[in-house]
Amino acid sequence: MAAGSCLLLLLLPWLVTASRSPPGCKIRITSKGLDLVKQEGLRFVEQELQNITVSDLHGKEGQFHYNISQVKVTDLQLAFSDLNFQPQQHLVFNINNASISLRFRRQLLYWFFYDIGSINASADGVHIHTVLQLAKDEAGRLKISNMTCNASIARMHAGFSGTLRKVYEFLSTFIVTGMRFLLSQQICPSLEHASLVLLNSLLDTVPVRNYVDEHIGIDYSLLRDPSVSTDTLDLDFKGMFFPRVREDQELENHAVEPVIKETERMVYVAFSEYFFDSAMHSYFQAGVLAIELQGEKVPKDLEVLLRATFFGTIFMLSPSVDAPLRLVLQVSAPPRCIIKPSGTSVSVSAFLNISLVPPDRPPVQLSSMAMETKLSAKVFLQGKALRVQLDLRRFRIYSKQSALESLALFSLQAPLKTLLQLTIMPIINGRHCCSHTTGSVGRGMAGLSLIPSLLPAERTKKGVQIPLPEGMDFTKEVVTNHAGFLTVGADLHFSKGLREVIEKYRPVPTAAAYPSSQPAEPSLDPGSL
Repeated sequence: MAAGSCLLLLLLPWLVTASRSPPGCKIRITSKGLDLVKQEGLRFVEQELQNITVSDLHGKEGQFHYNISQVKVTDLQLAFSDLNFQPQQHLVFNINNASISLRFRRQLLYWFFYDIGSINASADGVHIHTVLQLAKDEAGRLKISNMTCNASIARMHAGFSGTLRKVYEFLSTFIVTGMRFLLSQQICPSLEHASLVLLNSLLDTVPVRNYVDEHIGIDYSLLRDPSVSTDTLDLDFKGMFFPRVREDQELENHAVEPVIKETERMVYVAFSEYFFDSAMHSYFQAGVLAIELQGEKVPKDLEVLLRATFFGTIFMLSPSVDAPLRLVLQVSAPPRCIIKPSGTSVSVSAFLNISLVPPDRPPVQLSSMAMETKLSAKVFLQGKALRVQLDLRRFRIYSKQSALESLALFSLQAPLKTLLQLTIMPIINGRHCCSHTTGSVGRGMAGLSLIPSLLPAERTKKGVQIPLPEGMDFTKEVVTNHAGFLTVGADLHFSKGLREVIEKYRPVPTAAAYPSSQPAEPSLDPGSL
């Protein structure tokens, strides 16, 4: 029994590690990034505090009947503020020695004397201490799950004018004390609403489960609650693409977990090989990594190349030598991404069937060849979109039928590789440089794609959105490759203010508190990617 207990204790760390799913995408926000968030957040807090609603203050003291109403904040001075990380899941926001200027209407009745007017007041030594707890909700979205707040006002002054100014000054201690109490009681509820409602509506703009295009979607749900240290906030996202025809399909993650050690930039985003593999696996499962070209859709340059080489002999042996040519190109297995410190590459295996298609007769297969291709991939961020540019590096073809035919195919490799580099790779990368090409290369090239939808042209051009709130973008991005993953270090920039985005998505009272986790349709606006 004791031996079994010891064995269980030894295996416990391994069991915990095994049950922890590695992320396909990880984001780290550093203290420098938090400083930028503090600047924008402070403006938001000022706007919220300016909208504080203070209840009317009324009553009587002996023969004095008073009423204080229409309290408005006229000015805020929040000179000293801090926003810091607090392990394990918290952000701490402090405002010290702030001042709040007020203006309100007074009404006073003393015996037969009635006086009305306005009072200018100032609350000084305002201290606000708030702690925000961060967590993932049921949909896997980052949320502010709880908030604690303490607010105090050290002193308050009021200036009076009018006929009964001396009377007001006599009662100022009573009135100011009441106003200080009412004001301090409204600060925390205002900030609580701003955090749990308004800021959470901003976090709702972070994509969680969205459609990328008509074939695949991406799951950016959080795997666990955020991890907060004294200097960083780390978020582990699933980072898995899925085919839209099988949205519940899960691809097991065996890739190396991204590790972010740097803290010099405002934000770091890491992507493992699993992130890219799941995209290519989803396209493969969607059945779009295949193409069939026949007749006039076959590029004339390619047809001439085939007829003028080894296949010319095969064509002459066929009674249907003048029949249209048909090419069936299909990826035979999901492409694989390999990330090394020296660079990123994509390996693709495919087969190409070449047939003659005589009218009103069965097709005549001439050859079936296998193709192995290695593409170099340049990954970069632009704005908030992750983009990939591919380049053909290695290309090999061999026969699936005989070694003799494989030997004969050597003469095809160099011209076919050149043809692919000049015409196909620009199409895959979204550069339509071939659209103005004259001659036979221009005709039909739009229909031929070595990896027809490995990264479709439009998607390669627009990229895939990174899970950041609307209005926040990356700048000065630097990509660094590691063994099994890559990181992007960048600074942050607010293209829209918090208030602008919040007002755009301000929750309607009758709406559900949390949005549906169903995927959203892809946006047609590139700026939103």
